[in-house]
Amino acid sequence: MSEIPEQASGGVVWQSSPPGSIYDYIRVASFSIGPDGLVEQWSRRAVDLFGVTAEEAMGKDPVEAFMPADLRERGHRRVREILDGKEWTGLVPFRIPGDDRPHGIAEMYVMPSETQSGERAALCIVVDVRALRRIETDLAASQAIFGQSPFGFLLFGTDLTVKRANRRFATVFGGSADDHRGRTVHDYLNRPEADRMTTALRGVLETGESVTDFEIVGAAPGARDRRHWSINLYRVHSGSGRPIGVAGLGIDVTRRHNAAREAASARRNLALLNEAGARIGNSLDLEATARELLDVAVPGFCDLASVDLYQGLLSGDEAPPGRWGSSHDVGYGGSAELRRVAVASAVSDTPLRTGEGDGSGGGCHGSEPIELGAVHRYPFNSPCAGALRTGRLRTVPGVDGDLVQSTLVVPMVAHDTVVGLVQFSRAKGSESFGERDRALAVELAARAAVCIDNARLYRREHERALILQRSLLPPGDPEAAGLDIACRYLPGTAATEVGGDWFDVIELPGHRTALVIGDVMGRGLRAAVAMGELRTAVRTLAQLDLEPAEVLSHLDEIARGLGAPIGAQQSRGHKSRGPELSEVYLATCVYAVYDPVTRRCTFANAGHLPPVLVEPGEEALLLDVPPGMPLGVGGEPFEEVEVELPEGALLALYTDGLVESRDHPLDEGLSAFRRALTDPARPLEDVCDRVLTSLETGHGEDDIALLMARIQGLPAEAVGDWRLPREPRSVGRARELARTQLAAWGLEPLVDTVELLVSELVTNALRYGEGEIRLRLLRDRTLVCEVWDAGLVQPRRRRAKDTDEGGRGLQLVGLLSSSWGSRRTPRGKTVWFELALPDGEGSAEPTVEQLLSMF
Repeated sequence: MSEIPEQASGGVVWQSSPPGSIYDYIRVASFSIGPDGLVEQWSRRAVDLFGVTAEEAMGKDPVEAFMPADLRERGHRRVREILDGKEWTGLVPFRIPGDDRPHGIAEMYVMPSETQSGERAALCIVVDVRALRRIETDLAASQAIFGQSPFGFLLFGTDLTVKRANRRFATVFGGSADDHRGRTVHDYLNRPEADRMTTALRGVLETGESVTDFEIVGAAPGARDRRHWSINLYRVHSGSGRPIGVAGLGIDVTRRHNAAREAASARRNLALLNEAGARIGNSLDLEATARELLDVAVPGFCDLASVDLYQGLLSGDEAPPGRWGSSHDVGYGGSAELRRVAVASAVSDTPLRTGEGDGSGGGCHGSEPIELGAVHRYPFNSPCAGALRTGRLRTVPGVDGDLVQSTLVVPMVAHDTVVGLVQFSRAKGSESFGERDRALAVELAARAAVCIDNARLYRREHERALILQRSLLPPGDPEAAGLDIACRYLPGTAATEVGGDWFDVIELPGHRTALVIGDVMGRGLRAAVAMGELRTAVRTLAQLDLEPAEVLSHLDEIARGLGAPIGAQQSRGHKSRGPELSEVYLATCVYAVYDPVTRRCTFANAGHLPPVLVEPGEEALLLDVPPGMPLGVGGEPFEEVEVELPEGALLALYTDGLVESRDHPLDEGLSAFRRALTDPARPLEDVCDRVLTSLETGHGEDDIALLMARIQGLPAEAVGDWRLPREPRSVGRARELARTQLAAWGLEPLVDTVELLVSELVTNALRYGEGEIRLRLLRDRTLVCEVWDAGLVQPRRRRAKDTDEGGRGLQLVGLLSSSWGSRRTPRGKTVWFELALPDGEGSAEPTVEQLLSMF
């Protein structure tokens, strides 16, 4: 920039140049030599160059003053020639006066001149050769950097036009380097990118702050692929520090950008797989697992997604939905019914639609989208059906006017079984699916498929376990004469919901009830199976009407026979320790028989926790029942204890999972259990709930079984009890007593049947029994008749021949009663029969056909 221009004659504009011109940089100095060969004038630049003031130089011979002694003769000769009118240019070594001053070389241009009087003189122009060499080096370096650089190099002027471009830039954008002079960034980039670049150039020029790694995107002339360049901009100054433009260095970083994008994609995929491992399969629910897959995929991997599962899989079919074998053929042929169980979208609420049409083209289904929960089929020739048949991924492009750019149709394959189909879609404007994306889609679908298949297997095993559980526990709410019963069962194994604890309520003859609770040591399905075998054995033994101690003795023998010999396990890697050894099943059990007539209960215990009894107005106490050894140990007899239970008392049988845990010892648990039973007058179901909610059971560590019964004995008016002498007239007396009692109970429709059956039983007692005869009638939910005697011979029903005059009495009893039987007593036996109470719609008299069937 010039300062104040001045108009001179002739139209020439004179102006002063600012500091920093080329002359300042190369350090040009001047001095003059007079006719006498002495210095007449000495410029200030000469002072700077030689370090000699004008006073020291004026009037001195320059040869003598500045040249080394060995060159002075040549110097004097050269000065004489110049004063004779010759010009001379050359290098002149010089010595700065003073012993400690350095020596140098100057390039000197000597021009002859004349004084005012016409005498010969000379004007000398001197340049320091060192400054010239620095300029040459700088120019060579500048040319090497600018012209020979493998990167594009531009120099923008202060008007932001190109002042100079190097060869590399011209190679990329065409033409020669000079062809780019005067252009702007708008000649190379699209408008948005050019505006960004212009703003950056202007900012660097105005502030002087450099810009590094400024990335722009564009395409070279004639090329379609988009390139990425990293631009470094810095302001260029003159020697005086005046800004003269902006230099730009451009590096093509397309490969680096692509590599970074690939690395980012790989990191994203790894993160998605890691997230998938953490989030998919947290539940064993099929639909929940499908939703977990889409929660991971949308929007991290795709914009829209859906999951279809085979309807047969969801309905619990035993056969796998589709088997993908060596022939790559799925059993359903890709056209079986599927249900859409999950959808997700990050761009709209519109359901996913993979193409259109009838399936013969590129689409999977018609124009109508599949709604969540809909059951549908894919056309046989559609990509979706093909993916299901082959077990291979298909890529389906979007259609014009649709939101979807492309879709990955991925079959969900687990253990060579196709369980469904997942579709990942990206909307238009999103990045297209690449090979990494396809591999990731297959991996995500496979992980979800394994979880879904595991959920399917779990659900199948779960249903089987529930069936087993329902078959092992008493159905519904157990009922018993003279007892109000409530029960709870909580398996410790949440996966199968079955365990080794069990309880049972068994009706016995004479309105008696057997209460059973037991615990097989161990957990899970194996313990449940052993428990089922013991429970079946208990029910069988109970029907024999054995004493409680006898029942436990037989159970002990059965438990010892349940285990399989260890030798049978050798195929599983176990070493045999002798043929006599076996896998032992140990169990604890309490077996109690309650008689509602006497309100007495007989207990026998095989290593189980003692029952708890709560009498009205009293604290809960543990019954002193000898525990005995667990079932399966053998060798020790079991003892019985008979306890009279008052009306309204509460009896509780339980397993150790209720009162013992890792954090609470058994004594603390028993004390807490007894405290929870302090209000036995509440409804029995409420008492059970209070116990389970108030105790810290640590549920999940062990099974919990709880059986509670409130004592409600039969009232005296519901019992008829008589003793008859051993004589024939007792048969008629028994009929009379039965008829009178039934009339008092209002059971006249049963009189004839009861009289007939009582006659048969009393007659048999007189004929085959011993001692005194006892007749007892019990009315509760049914009518029970019992005939006691001291004989030990059990009655046996047989088929009478046509010619036999007798032997049909027990046949008649079996025909006319709902059930009958006999049991041993401490002093003999009891024969009994049971009749249903009349419902008011007629008598229970036998038909002629029923009577004739005995003959």
